[in-house]
Amino acid sequence: MLPTVSIILPVHNAVEWLPESLASVEKQTYEGPIELSVYDDASSDGSKNVLDNWWRNLENTHLTLVVSGHVGSAYGVGYAKNKAISQSSGEYFCFLDADDVMHEDRIKEQINVALIHPEAIVGCQFHRKPSESTLRYTQWANGLTSDQLYTQAYLSHGPTVIMPTWFCHRNVVNKVGGFDEGGKGTPEDLIFFYKHLELGGEIIRVEKDLLMYRYHPQATTFSISEKTIWELRVRFLEKQVLDKYQSFSIWNAGKQGRKFYRSLSTNNKRKVSMFCDVDVKKLTKNYYIYEESKEVPKPKVPIVHFTQVKLPVILCVKLNLSGNFEQNLKSLRLKEGRDYIHFN
Repeated sequence: MLPTVSIILPVHNAVEWLPESLASVEKQTYEGPIELSVYDDASSDGSKNVLDNWWRNLENTHLTLVVSGHVGSAYGVGYAKNKAISQSSGEYFCFLDADDVMHEDRIKEQINVALIHPEAIVGCQFHRKPSESTLRYTQWANGLTSDQLYTQAYLSHGPTVIMPTWFCHRNVVNKVGGFDEGGKGTPEDLIFFYKHLELGGEIIRVEKDLLMYRYHPQATTFSISEKTIWELRVRFLEKQVLDKYQSFSIWNAGKQGRKFYRSLSTNNKRKVSMFCDVDVKKLTKNYYIYEESKEVPKPKVPIVHFTQVKLPVILCVKLNLSGNFEQNLKSLRLKEGRDYIHFN
């Protein structure tokens, strides 16, 4: 008998997009039992009416619906996901946002992988709507190799498999302990993703486009500050990588590289052996002096040409935007994850 899959659907004021999202649930080709578990996080726009009307007209006998929610103040996406999970009964979870749309074969494709890899978050490729939005991000996420799903987990884009594509066994969520319920402005997906990795969890991506990932100004992503994401990324990189290094270098003696240096713990700042760059103005300075430091004398870090960099090196250069960076990196014939880590 095929296992039950619970689609976890948090809802907050999604009346504009819910009909299309629910239609994609109804069209799933997976032949096993499907449960749609919805938690309405204080919607005030008629989202519940959409759910009620959809269910009354549904004739798909292998699909069941569990709906709950509350009125008043919204508690946030993490809270709504946890409530939808707690009321569900499926062995596997398929996560879906109310503004996104699944390909009809999504569950069928992802459960085939999850059955083999019960400790994994299984994602998939996606496309955006409108199609011209976040082109660089979409190309990056869809183009990552299986190794880069891990080695590029520190980049500013968020999880290397986007949250609305996640599919996993219930034990994966139980092991992490659910989602952070900090409310608006909390990157609950990134916090969960990092903890999953810390616990030795796998990441796998199905190499098929199985989700339409909608881009719009009301998306919860826009409520999360750059500072919050930055601090999470730095702390995770320190815990997973830098704390284990004896020394390391930073590629970029400019604004981003210096910001990264200043964000490090005192112990990890002392491990920075050098900055490297190609900019003549920066190279002629010879050193970066950390003026804000209370140490006496103030830390003084050498700046060298990238060809003289001492490994390992943390890359604080944005991909595909910075002149000849990719070509320069390739010329050194380094191995990602061993010789260098992408941070920006």
